[in-house]
Amino acid sequence: MEPGPEVIVAETAGFCFGVERAVEKVYQQIREKREKKIYTYGPIIHNEEVVKDLAAQGVCVIHSEEELKTLRDGVVIIRSHGVSRHIYHIMERNGLEIIDATCPFVKKIHRIVEEQNRAGRQVVIVGNENHPEVEGIKGWGDEHTVVIETIEDAENFIPQEGKSVSVVSQTTFNYNKFKELVEKFSKKGYDILVLNTICNATQERQVEAKEIASKVDAMIVIGGKNSSNTQKLYEICLSECKNTYYIQTLDDFDPEGENSVRKVGITAGASTPKKIIEEVHTNVRVKF
Repeated sequence: MEPGPEVIVAETAGFCFGVERAVEKVYQQIREKREKKIYTYGPIIHNEEVVKDLAAQGVCVIHSEEELKTLRDGVVIIRSHGVSRHIYHIMERNGLEIIDATCPFVKKIHRIVEEQNRAGRQVVIVGNENHPEVEGIKGWGDEHTVVIETIEDAENFIPQEGKSVSVVSQTTFNYNKFKELVEKFSKKGYDILVLNTICNATQERQVEAKEIASKVDAMIVIGGKNSSNTQKLYEICLSECKNTYYIQTLDDFDPEGENSVRKVGITAGASTPKKIIEEVHTNVRVKF
């Protein structure tokens, strides 16, 4: 029997610093076996396996602001995505204990947006308006803070009269797309201050994934379907390798009879636990 294909696993695959820290804070609360009920504001990470494990240990997910407003007791953990300023106010008003696991890189963007806003500049966030991280960032600006995701959005944007513009980015946004959008702004001649707030870990992960995908016959991207950074990794890998598979666990992986595969690459989003990456790595050869 011939040996299976060579497997290359990205060194940057899996939990980033911010996600690891947030997940650890939840498990720490569980270990402390306190009397208070433990909640997370939104799923702690975009990974169903981890969320299921936490639910089995009694951790509840608060799915909306309305639900949060009804709580009067308990520990609420803010996930790495962070939240708007007013969410802190609701928690404080309701006497809830807050464990803040906002990623420090995201926290930095909150401070930038608040400061730039106070300085009288209009803030533009490059990112996906419906992503929880971007919703949180926007909540540190004002009613004139806007979110831009596409070239069309950039072309249609007109700043407030007499205002200079400050541009920040969602931490997991595609760096090349960010540069492209900023270029559009620059050509319009606005008084613009660009702050590249894409996380270094995100950039490194994207660069490494692109490099691996360019030299393999098949590429596997592991991560939750709702994970923004995993979706971006998939798009980057697909542009380099047409046999790119987006899976959440090994069970999802069906390479449809690929048999001329000599090299396989594996990367994973920031919300993917190590054990899932290891399971795919260990078993991927038998799938081809």
